[in-house]
Amino acid sequence: MTLLIAMCIFSLTMSISPGPVNMVIVSSGANHGFRRTIPFVSGATIGFTLLLIFVGFWFLQAVSAYPVFLKYLELIGSAFIVYVGYKVASSAPEISLNNRDVPTFLQGFLLQWLNPKAWIACASGVALFADPDNHAALIAFVSVYFLICYASLAAWALLGDRASVFLNNRLRIRLFNLSMGGMLIASACYMMYMQVLL
Repeated sequence: MTLLIAMCIFSLTMSISPGPVNMVIVSSGANHGFRRTIPFVSGATIGFTLLLIFVGFWFLQAVSAYPVFLKYLELIGSAFIVYVGYKVASSAPEISLNNRDVPTFLQGFLLQWLNPKAWIACASGVALFADPDNHAALIAFVSVYFLICYASLAAWALLGDRASVFLNNRLRIRLFNLSMGGMLIASACYMMYMQVLL
C-alpha cells in the first residue's frame, strides 16, 4: 500500500508540474477550449505511457551501453520545444473557433517523445519503482501514471479554458500567447544550456 501511495505522489508531482506539454495544453485550452484540447491531452498521455513502457522494459538496459544518446536526445527535444514555443508565441491573437493551429493527438504524442522532462520522469520513475526480477511493480506504476497523467493534463486544459474568460481582447490574448511561448522557449534554452555545461 505504501508503494502505491509513493507511485501516486510521484506521478502527480511529475504530471502536474509545469513543463512544455502543460504549457501547450493551457495555451490550447485558452485559445480553443477544453473539448478541442482533449485530443492533444489524449495523445500526450498515451505517448507518455508508451514512453514509460519503452524505458521500463528496454531502454534503461540499452542506454547503459550508449549514455551519450541521452545528451543528443535532450538537445533534439529542446530544439523541438523551441519550435513549439515559437508557434504558440506567434499564433493569432484571437480565440480561434476553426481548426487552424489546434494541437492534434499526434502532436501531443510526439511532443512527449521529444520532451526531456518526460524522459527524466520515465527514467527516474522506473529507477524508483521497477524491479528487474518482477514486472508487477512496473505494470502497476504504468497503470497509476496513465490515470494520474490524464487527469493532470486535463486539469491544465480546464485551467486554460477558464483563463479564456479573462482573455477577452486581442492584446490580452497576444500577451498570453507570447508569455506561454516565451516560457516554452526559455525552458528549452535552459535545458540546452545545461547539456552544453555537463
